[in-house]
Amino acid sequence: MTFSSPAGSSRLTRRGVLAAFAATAVTAAPAQAGLFGFLRGGGDVRRIRMYSGRTGESIDMIYWVDGKYVKPALEEISHFMRDWRDNATRPIDTRTIDIMAASHALMDVDEPYLLLSGYRTPHTNAMLRSRSGGAARNSLHMKGQAADLRLKSRSVKQMAAAAQACSAGGVGKYYRSNFVHMDCGPTRSWTG
Repeated sequence: MTFSSPAGSSRLTRRGVLAAFAATAVTAAPAQAGLFGFLRGGGDVRRIRMYSGRTGESIDMIYWVDGKYVKPALEEISHFMRDWRDNATRPIDTRTIDIMAASHALMDVDEPYLLLSGYRTPHTNAMLRSRSGGAARNSLHMKGQAADLRLKSRSVKQMAAAAQACSAGGVGKYYRSNFVHMDCGPTRSWTG
């Protein structure tokens, strides 16, 4: 588990120790067979890797082990995906985290996601709507159920195809801004 601040310092807490223990399961876990089963509970571990250009933070977290979510890991993920403008946190829906992790695994990349937007306060969402009109009035970002993500090594089309293969939520393709929106709402897709 890695959660580092912009200065590169690591926090060693009870959560960190638990997550580090969970991370050791990665080396012993068999390769995932059938990634669709991964989304529905197959496999021994689930992992998410992201960094934020806005905060300078990065996260590499095992958040699910042997059929159970690791609560401290979910708390760390929620903190990482906070609204950086208002420094506000809301629990991120585990279904969204699962979609992100399964999509990442389907793309078979080592590169972490660049998180552009996770949780958004109503204030931040309203500000984004007023500036560009691209944010939905009732955005799932405000419920902790959506993420806007980018990978340097994969195109918007490739990322969207991986997310759509999960058949488990909304997928928005934003070619001009070079990111993909993933959420755990109704299964649908669009181009923004």
